[in-house]
Amino acid sequence: MAGQVYRVRSALTHAGRSVLPERGSPSPTLRQVIADRREIAAMTRERVSSPLVTARFYATTTPGKLLIILVAMVLACGLTGWYSSVSLTDRSQTLEALVDRAEPQAEAAEVLYSSLSVADAAANSAFISGGRESPELRTEYMNAMATASSAMIAAADGLSLGSDPDSRDHPARDDLKTLATSIPIYTGLIETARTNNRLANPVGSAYLSEASTLMLGTILPAAQRLYEDRSSAISDPQRTLTVPPWGVYIALMMIIAMMILIGRYLARRTRRHFNIGLIGALTAMVVGTVWLLVSGLLSVAAANTAKTSGADPLHTLTTMRILTQQARSAETLSLVRRSEPGELDAGFNKDLQEIGDSTRKLLNNPSHADNSGLTEPLADVKSALARWQSAHDEVGRRLASGDFTAARALTIGNGNISTATGFNEVNDALVKAIAEARTTFRHNISTAQQLLGFTGTGIGALCGVAALAVIAGMIPRIREYR
Repeated sequence: MAGQVYRVRSALTHAGRSVLPERGSPSPTLRQVIADRREIAAMTRERVSSPLVTARFYATTTPGKLLIILVAMVLACGLTGWYSSVSLTDRSQTLEALVDRAEPQAEAAEVLYSSLSVADAAANSAFISGGRESPELRTEYMNAMATASSAMIAAADGLSLGSDPDSRDHPARDDLKTLATSIPIYTGLIETARTNNRLANPVGSAYLSEASTLMLGTILPAAQRLYEDRSSAISDPQRTLTVPPWGVYIALMMIIAMMILIGRYLARRTRRHFNIGLIGALTAMVVGTVWLLVSGLLSVAAANTAKTSGADPLHTLTTMRILTQQARSAETLSLVRRSEPGELDAGFNKDLQEIGDSTRKLLNNPSHADNSGLTEPLADVKSALARWQSAHDEVGRRLASGDFTAARALTIGNGNISTATGFNEVNDALVKAIAEARTTFRHNISTAQQLLGFTGTGIGALCGVAALAVIAGMIPRIREYR
């Protein structure tokens, strides 16, 4: 009798709920017992039919685990393909923008500064010559101002026209506004000085001095700041472009490792050593990784060459040419003002010293040892600087002795011993070196862009192929458990 009670209590106890009466209470009727059992059966069916419970139970089974692996791998392949495509395409577009926009704008800003300096030096030289200036100097001045106007338009290309003070283009807009408003004032002062000079009015030197002060104190600093801003648009992106895309490498390697682990898991579960779908997916990912290793590393190498042999020396050479123009302006302005020797020599000597130091630094750089297109013009700069310094010292001695006519001839003449000749030799050699550095930069950036051109799209497609191969390889294994 006790055994029967135990079996009944076990059968009628469910989820902590006993349908048997407590000791000492009256026994339930048969109808009550049957009703309680029906309630318990209904509760059991409800729990079994719950989607969450069903999914939790299915996830613990082998087909459930295989389905989870399938979904995870497809998502991983899709996300890796999307990330690789976006990251590498962004790199390619940045490289393309450097060649098509940033570098031409920086070059235009450098031409703007140089043209304005040439115009100022030509105006000063024309005034020094006395009376009616030579047609050559007049033509040089007009051409320089026309080139400066065209270069200012090119340098302003792509600048935001908004007035937001927090915008990155705000300083450049201010410099352009300064140039646009000051250059007409400068040209007006030059024409007034030119007219008075023709009429032999002494006031002409005052107008020319005021024009040169405006050029040296306002216009050229604004042009130099504009060049620095445009040049930073080249140097800033290269800091990231010379670093390999480690994120893409890590993502691809993680996918490959996951596929290898899943292949070993399937081999133990299904007793099949090979899964054609996983092998195909693994092959696609390995091909994509090798493709990225080759194209990515070659692209980074080309970008690094563009920086070390192109952008870096280009910036230094452009700065040297700016210093050359400053030295020439100070030299001619000293003669216009009939200054005592040494009054403007401090700035002149400082500029030539910086040019010489930069020349030696570039020549001693081992990265440029094999680049004769750069080292030969730099060697010419070094020798021309010595001749220019020697001619400048001779002009100082002539001025000290009161021989203004001889000093003027040595300043604007075309002889072998002439500051004009020395300046032209330095400037021409720097122009050649700048052209070589610019060519090196553009060539290597174009090479880096071409190497990455289709890599992002190709790896994205290979990740898609890998996802489809995983599906093709896993679905038959899951269906085997039906």
